Formats: sequence, structure tokens, C-alpha cells
Amino acid sequence: MTPNIHYENRELEGERLEFPKHAIYWLGPNVTLRHCTLVISVATRWLHLLSGQLVDCTIQAKSELKNLRWARMGLMGCRFKGRFTGNDFGFREDSIDKWRLGGVTDCDFSEARLDACRFYNCDMKTIQLPRWPCFTILDPVRRAAELARLEWPGLFGPVVIEGLAEQEASVVALTYHAPTVAERLDTTAEELRTVLERISGVVM
Repeated sequence: MTPNIHYENRELEGERLEFPKHAIYWLGPNVTLRHCTLVISVATRWLHLLSGQLVDCTIQAKSELKNLRWARMGLMGCRFKGRFTGNDFGFREDSIDKWRLGGVTDCDFSEARLDACRFYNCDMKTIQLPRWPCFTILDPVRRAAELARLEWPGLFGPVVIEGLAEQEASVVALTYHAPTVAERLDTTAEELRTVLERISGVVM
């Protein structure tokens, strides 16, 4: 039987928390971690983020962490390291997260590899983003029409840019890893960069 490990209703400071495989982890409710290091080795389905605050913590993904929704966690002054794919950061205004339990501010992703990651309802001026070969499109939903007028290589236009119409208005930034998204959408990182360098509102 797979063990369940709970971190709830407490505050920890200066701890190193390991999340190795072969267990199910529950973070929250009502947990506060300060100056802690979280080393995550499990897949997303074994890690449940219920609610809490992570303050000045380091989050290290030992393997690629896919499709994790951080919306219920308040992330303040945290540093992210490792590979994150399809992760959502910041609170979301939907039925699941209607109490706005989470958020992201003053966090550093410069040492992380982000691909297909979304930032919701946050001030991107407080966020340090990874540089090329990662790139971030700011205010993508509001600028959807402007971005659609550009000629994008491969399938990036039909899949990513046209897909902006289906994104929530609260998405304030999208980050991709150029080599990964290029391979998936029949183009190259260099061809993507040629277009990205011509427009404003892109961090790379």
C-alpha cells in the first residue's frame, strides 16, 4: 500500500523536505514553509497542493514536473530549479480556486526550464524569468489579434497563437522552451527567435 505523507496545519522553517517516489504527498491545508528547500522527485499525480504559503523557499524538480497547478499555494520570494512543463502559477478565478488562496510574487525562475507554463493574475514585473532558449510572451490574451497578424513558422501560429482565444483573460504570461516547442510544432528554435525578436512584450 502506498503511504500518504501529510504536511498540514503547521509552520516549518529552514527545513529540507524530500518528496521521493513511492509515496503520495499532501501539502496543506494551512501549511506555511519559510526558507525551506523542497526537492520533488515524484510525478504530479503523487503531489497534491491543497493550500498554504511558501515564503523564500527553493523548489527543485529532480525530474520533469508536468501539469502541476500551483494556484492554491501562495508563492512569495521562491526560487525554482529544474524542468517544469505545463505548470500554472498564480490564483485562478474559477470554481476550484474561487477563494484566491494562492498567488505568485517576487519569485525567481531564472534557473528553471519552463515550457507551456502559464502565469495568472500576477505582476510579472516581480518575476525573474528564464532566458533563451526559454521565452515568455507577456499579456498574450490581450495581444492575441496583434500576434495573429505575424507570420509564425511551422504550426506555432495555428496551435499556440490561435489557441490564445481559448485562454482565460487572467493569463498574464506564457513561457515556452524554444527547442521543445519547436520540435513539437514542426519548426526550429532559430526560426521562432527570428519572429520573436521583431516584437515587443517578449522576454528571452
